[in-house]
Amino acid sequence: MSSEPSIFFSDVNERQGSFLRRTFVVGGLTAIGVTALTVRLAQLQVVQAQEYTTLASLNQFNFRLIPPPRGRILDRNGVVIAGNRPSFRVLVVRDETKDLDQTLDLLGRLLPDTLDRRRTIIREVNAAPRFSPVPVKSDLTWEEFAKVNIYAPELPGVMADMNEARYYPHTGAFAHVIGYVAKVSDRDIKAIRDRGEQPPQIMFNPGFRIGRTGVEKALDAQLRGEAGGKRVEVDARGRVVAEDVGGSRPAVPGAEVILTLDADIQNRALEVFGEEAGSCVVMDVRTGDILAMVSSPSFDPNLFVSGVPTRTYRALADYERRPLTDKAIDGTFAPGSTFKPAVGLAALRRGVSPDRRITCTGGYYLGRRFACLGRHGSLDMRNALKASCNVYFMTLGVEMGPDAIAASARDLGLGQIFDIGIDGQKRGLVPDTKWRRDNPVRGDGKWYPGETPSYSIGQGALNVNALQLAVYTSRIANGRKAVTPRLIKSIGGVEQAHAATFEDLPFDADLVKVMRDGMEAVTDVGGTGFRNSQLGLGPVRMAGKTGTAQARNYGSGSRKGSGRPWQDKDHNLFICYAPTDNPRYAISVIVQHGGLGGGTAGAPRAREVMRTTLLKDPEIRARIEHAGFEAEAPEPTPLAEDGPIDQAPAETAAPAAPTAETGPRPYQPGPQ
Repeated sequence: MSSEPSIFFSDVNERQGSFLRRTFVVGGLTAIGVTALTVRLAQLQVVQAQEYTTLASLNQFNFRLIPPPRGRILDRNGVVIAGNRPSFRVLVVRDETKDLDQTLDLLGRLLPDTLDRRRTIIREVNAAPRFSPVPVKSDLTWEEFAKVNIYAPELPGVMADMNEARYYPHTGAFAHVIGYVAKVSDRDIKAIRDRGEQPPQIMFNPGFRIGRTGVEKALDAQLRGEAGGKRVEVDARGRVVAEDVGGSRPAVPGAEVILTLDADIQNRALEVFGEEAGSCVVMDVRTGDILAMVSSPSFDPNLFVSGVPTRTYRALADYERRPLTDKAIDGTFAPGSTFKPAVGLAALRRGVSPDRRITCTGGYYLGRRFACLGRHGSLDMRNALKASCNVYFMTLGVEMGPDAIAASARDLGLGQIFDIGIDGQKRGLVPDTKWRRDNPVRGDGKWYPGETPSYSIGQGALNVNALQLAVYTSRIANGRKAVTPRLIKSIGGVEQAHAATFEDLPFDADLVKVMRDGMEAVTDVGGTGFRNSQLGLGPVRMAGKTGTAQARNYGSGSRKGSGRPWQDKDHNLFICYAPTDNPRYAISVIVQHGGLGGGTAGAPRAREVMRTTLLKDPEIRARIEHAGFEAEAPEPTPLAEDGPIDQAPAETAAPAAPTAETGPRPYQPGPQ
């Protein structure tokens, strides 16, 4: 039989001492804990009471940023060319939905087109900050807006509201110069961080837009404004239960920007291009203000505000006439015969008399034959410009060499980048012997005499853009000052810097007058631009210069545009100014692959734009009416595809391989 184990203490006092020790330890620990708890409670409720009251209030209220209205962009007469309009939209808050997929399914029944963007919507919702409303669809019709509001109680996390969306009322007329806004991308955020800056919190708001191109991009910081905020009361799950109006602050609209452009002239300039590709720039020759800067074909920038569909973007990007490229500043072309005044001024500056006569027998010979437009006989400089005689200017060019020509061209504004407030300009190229040394042909850095004849008539490696041609024409028309262009008139009511006094041209005014005499003769009877340059405005006449630039080497084939593919036709150019007796406005027009003859496609378009420009001027209009003429549009002249040319005709032989006499084969310019 087993017995229970027993514990025996040899001394009763020992058992009592052990019990007392345990009681003392437990009691002490309890007292310490109660004391610490009391001290901590006292600290929280007395010492830190205000701090935790503030934290509790912050947890109760959220501050949600509100994108500010973007600043408007106006033309010189106050016409809105980029503004804001009300837009109904539907939004989703991810953290307030029980099931995002189910919510989008139900929303898709109300707005079927959201199903096509479902993947994009999910990506944007998941990337948004917590409790941030994400636009699912903008520009809802009133019926769609009402439908969403009716079913909103059954769609947790879905709401519909009205906001301000960027709007371009003139659609494509200002698309390139004004640009457009678009959603903030990861690359935008990364670019800011790469500069060592912290992106503003508003940039993470799904409804915020930034300038992507043109003026919208260049002045984005000024146009943005300051974000506002709505202070809302939320429950424990972060859902909005009320708004604290007193704690909210309104958004501050962006600065208003006024440009030097004129909406009427800009719209007319795009209109006259029709389906043709090219560019047009209009300048005030006295102030340098740009009144129009158009690139054709254009596109509707409103498509990009909410996000252009990939299919639409690809159609624009792949079209051969490049509607997304700003041809006014980014497209460079050989100037053709519009370059001859620069060659003439270079010769006059070197002491050549404008009355010097050179006999044209139909071709210029330097190792090979460079053909002219015809057999012009004996010509002085004014008549050489009128007839656009290649032989005359080739003769002068070979005598001077490329460096003298290049210096004159740069003084007139070619090969320059101008500070007009937007980027994207191409400098183009005004070549000289130094350029050839830096850019040898097959290791040969020598400029050969055989390259100069083509250079002297605006071909070869030479290329310019429409803005440079407008500045070039303005300086010739002004005659005394090196006019520089200005596009941005004021920002937020502050007038922008403007050259009150331009630098003097490095040419004697009488020499420039010779060029103007020749350009006036171009639009007179017998001139290469006569037929399509008549304004029909009585005493107000226009002077100009035609130009044709080869798009490819034709060899011994015909250069006539009829029947040729569009991309094989020559570029068609025209520069002009008016009135001839007191120049005020200058225009450059480039019609890309417009066909043979600078007076056939460029001149009639420049004429129509010049008419609009002149009739917008009250003084000139009063002069026309005082002379007893009605300011009515003349009978339209058909835009002939082919006409009198002002470059080497088709029978010119293709350049041979480089020799010691002719040098490298001349560059055949094409669309840049």
